[in-house]
Amino acid sequence: MHILVTSLERGFALEDRRDAAPAADAASSNASRVRIVPDAIGLAQLVSECERSAPAADPIRWVWNSQDIVPRLLAHGVRVGRCHDLRLAGRILITAGYLDASFDVADARGGSHPGEGLFDLDAENPGTPAATRELFEAQLAALEAANHGGSRKGALAFLVGVESAGALVAAELRAAGMPFSVERHERVLVEALGPRGAGGRPAKLEAAASAVRSALDEPTLNVDSPKDLLAALRRAGLDVASTSKWELWGKDHPVVEALLHYKRLHRLFTANGWAWRDEWIRGGRFRPDYVPGGVVTGRWATSGGGAMQLPKEIRSAVVADPGWKLVVADAAQLEPRILAAMSGDEAMARAGAQRDMYTAFVDRGVVPDRDSAKVAMLGAMYGATSGQSAILLPGLERAYPHAMALVASAARSGERGQQVHTWLGRTSPWPPAEFSPRDFGRFTRNFIVQGTAAEWALTWMAGIRQRLARLGAGSVVDAPLERSPHLAYFLHDEVVVHAPAELADRAAAEVVAAAAEAGRLLFSGSQVTFPVVAHVVDSYGEAT
Repeated sequence: MHILVTSLERGFALEDRRDAAPAADAASSNASRVRIVPDAIGLAQLVSECERSAPAADPIRWVWNSQDIVPRLLAHGVRVGRCHDLRLAGRILITAGYLDASFDVADARGGSHPGEGLFDLDAENPGTPAATRELFEAQLAALEAANHGGSRKGALAFLVGVESAGALVAAELRAAGMPFSVERHERVLVEALGPRGAGGRPAKLEAAASAVRSALDEPTLNVDSPKDLLAALRRAGLDVASTSKWELWGKDHPVVEALLHYKRLHRLFTANGWAWRDEWIRGGRFRPDYVPGGVVTGRWATSGGGAMQLPKEIRSAVVADPGWKLVVADAAQLEPRILAAMSGDEAMARAGAQRDMYTAFVDRGVVPDRDSAKVAMLGAMYGATSGQSAILLPGLERAYPHAMALVASAARSGERGQQVHTWLGRTSPWPPAEFSPRDFGRFTRNFIVQGTAAEWALTWMAGIRQRLARLGAGSVVDAPLERSPHLAYFLHDEVVVHAPAELADRAAAEVVAAAAEAGRLLFSGSQVTFPVVAHVVDSYGEAT
């Protein structure tokens, strides 16, 4: 059951596709099925009525591509169960080659090609119901073609479904926000940096900068200039190509410890200090702008707020509301488990059936210790060719030949300038001109694993969203964010749920169950497990 929603210059158009007419009289029937509402209040009322009247056996899937519709519904207290996001679906289908580029929602700006200029339906450039219908029908046809063209039937349609669910989650994360204590954040900053200065830098940060200058015997050095700092390091006899911590790590010079300390403080000050708080904390909530599929692998990004890089020092300021708890959960060794499940490597799958996959490597004698297991797997998935990873790689290849062959094959495809695919069919972009074959091979090697891990995370979050709603009220539509357990934060393989205290333990169990379900949905029959540890806490910092 589908209902199409189009942003108009004034108001919104809703087209009910539940009883589509025969082709002969489709035009007149299409027009009769379109309802116009003048504003977001009318849209929210109608959407709510439709959701509540839909039969449980055939729930509505809303179809839209405006970035503005879901936030407007949430502003009026309306959540929906399912949607088909035309923008996100189009990006997947076009890159995979199942949909012509003229149907690109984001890039169509007019022209003579059929379909061009019809589909940019955001609030600043509204479209028409006919354009929404044409684009949706083109995407359905593309998904049908994909369904018959791949080895995993229905995988791309499943990907479009969870990608669209991710768009709902992202909007709800911003609407609900993550509870945040300004008072605790202030204590963290003052303890680390010193009191907030009146236009200048805090005292402890400046003292750390002075320690760097002293260690280098450079009293006038601008420590915030990478060029000047690199030159000073070289004058001090350090053979480094950059000022990154990875270059500095292990170097024998007094400046190393001083500089790493300064970098930690400077990062806190610039990324999550007072200016960040003034911009991103409102009403006791952190509300970042998540961008689903913002990375080509399908990983999320942010267009503001830095939610994908929230440091541990700041997490102690994330505090549950009175009478509520936080459920903090993360997936253990997600990408190695994804590789084991994708490759069908039975030996690695047996390791992936254990709660600690890296310990299983050690027990089998593949690597000497757990830290080596982590280094070896990172090297295998990211294409390390030197250092400890390269030394450990032959042992992995002997123990887990099918898994290592899968990433090696993806790397060779990239080196030949070919595209590769995730488990559900997300397709890598063509190699940029500035990439060497070797560089693109490293990218495609990791693309298949990181992208599939992102698909698992989307499936996990979609399951959590539905499970928490049922726990609180029976359905998403009946579970207002301000009174029901809900997702409050997401970071690649980690989530934070905000839940009423009396439901927190049950919410934690649902988060764990959703992870197991995500593994079964993606890798039916695999013995690889996806264990999640969920902590019920008052502060995010207590779980890290």
